[in-house]
Amino acid sequence: MSSYSDVQKAVRVEKFRIWFAWVCAGVIALIVGRAVAGLGVAGTVVQLLLAAAWLALTVAAFRMTGALNRRAEAARREVLGDDYPS
Repeated sequence: MSSYSDVQKAVRVEKFRIWFAWVCAGVIALIVGRAVAGLGVAGTVVQLLLAAAWLALTVAAFRMTGALNRRAEAARREVLGDDYPS
């Protein structure tokens, strides 16, 4: 059994990795979107696909963050006991 402190540190690091990857993907998408802006219809299609991918990545990042929060909450309850009010 790992301590709550270890779980909390691991959750913090994983959240940082998730959001850092999200920011990097957003920057890359902006660069690609800017590069294809002058291609007419094909550029518009690519930009729409990038926007849809950004939305999907945002939803996934929030879901992963929520799962990590639930894991940390379960570890906290395990350490403090089930009768501790949330």
